[in-house]
Amino acid sequence: MSYETQLFPFRFHRLGPNRHVAVSESGDFIYLSQTELAQLIDAPSTLPPERLAELKSKFIVGDPRSRATSRLLASRIAQKKETVLSGPSLHAIIPTLHCEHTCTYCQVSRSLTDQGYALSPAQLDQISQTVFESPSETLTIEFQGGDPLLRFDLVRYAIEKIAEHNRSAHRNLRFIVSSTLHQLTAEMCEFFKHYPVYLSTSIDGPASLHNRQRQLRSQDAYERTVEGIELARRTLGQDAVSALMTTTRDTLEQPEAVVDEYVKLGFSDIIIRPLSHYGFARRNLKRVGYTPAEYLDFYQKAFERVLYWNRQGVTIREGSAALAFNKMLSPFDAGYVDMQSPTGAGLAALVYNYDGYVYPSDESRMLAETGDRSLRLGAIGESLQRLLSGKVARQLVSASLTRYVPGCRECAFSTYCGPDPVEMQGEYGTVNAPVYWTNHCQQQMGIYDFLFRQLDIEDNWLKDLAYKWAQPVR
Repeated sequence: MSYETQLFPFRFHRLGPNRHVAVSESGDFIYLSQTELAQLIDAPSTLPPERLAELKSKFIVGDPRSRATSRLLASRIAQKKETVLSGPSLHAIIPTLHCEHTCTYCQVSRSLTDQGYALSPAQLDQISQTVFESPSETLTIEFQGGDPLLRFDLVRYAIEKIAEHNRSAHRNLRFIVSSTLHQLTAEMCEFFKHYPVYLSTSIDGPASLHNRQRQLRSQDAYERTVEGIELARRTLGQDAVSALMTTTRDTLEQPEAVVDEYVKLGFSDIIIRPLSHYGFARRNLKRVGYTPAEYLDFYQKAFERVLYWNRQGVTIREGSAALAFNKMLSPFDAGYVDMQSPTGAGLAALVYNYDGYVYPSDESRMLAETGDRSLRLGAIGESLQRLLSGKVARQLVSASLTRYVPGCRECAFSTYCGPDPVEMQGEYGTVNAPVYWTNHCQQQMGIYDFLFRQLDIEDNWLKDLAYKWAQPVR
């Protein structure tokens, strides 16, 4: 019996001499041999019926007599885009740029002796108004810096103001404070417990590595951060504190030690994160930087170490892989800003900076610190509609549509990813630089290639783990 077929748009990526992965517009994928791929392109009806049925379930082929598959495909695509098109849900507030650290990869911070570099209560009032202009039902308010706990007075004021506003707005609020935790006190923890507020900090690896990268005159940054973690856990609960690391050249030789440190400290998540080439960090790239290939080698070793611990019964999730698996395996997108098309910068996230201006992402405000203010959306106090309809916002959207960006429109992974126009601006002075020149593109392509190869291994335990990680964290 013949099976009429209509070929839907898809892209494919070569994994080996006789192995490809084909990805549909919905993000569903299937592994194909060279012969099967040629048949699919040239004469799909000649494929075995059971294979055609599988391809139909992946939205790669459909029945030309029915419109149901096309409608379902459109629905799946819309579902994937919901998080980036439903209004800014992440609102990052920079109450101060002051910090007591002098990190080797510092992006933006100021000495405690520098004057200014802080928001005013009046500006926080304006930010509170703008936050609730977003139609998003869930609003995450994250305080970054500098170190925001150095101005806990401003953090407290903003949280109380936003919480008060929400009594009539009825949104789902989530507060996060990103800090070294060195200034954390029991009094602060009691305040955070009331709202509640989650804490995020940095652990770059074992004490020797952390203290070398996140420098204090007293050389005890690691020890003081661990004290803060322990205080927060005692007061707020084990899961109230998360941590992330930044990979530098010194880190490349210690993938297992970095993962082991997170296990030792009792974290259930670790995000293997590359160096950001923004702000002041660019000045030290010769000392702390590395190539995308070197990062990917480090990432794969760290990922394997995470798998090792899970096989030992220790639950720990690698965040970058979890985000990728979410794109690959779940119909519900987690909404990570840096892997969207159109870009989540501005559409899904806004940054209210101490300098009185609003930026589309953390990285764009870092560019402003080194003189490139081209990505300012507007001033604090301007309406959300004005911020998101201006020239800069339109340029970012236009530059991040994978369907029209050379290099992205042909890439099998473009369904899961998107160009980073902010990185292009920082590296090349334009949001329309060739996408394949960027570290973002090379690193993401390498990670997806690696993870698709992992899933192609006949290992049901790993596949079950991948599906578990793929579920968005709420």
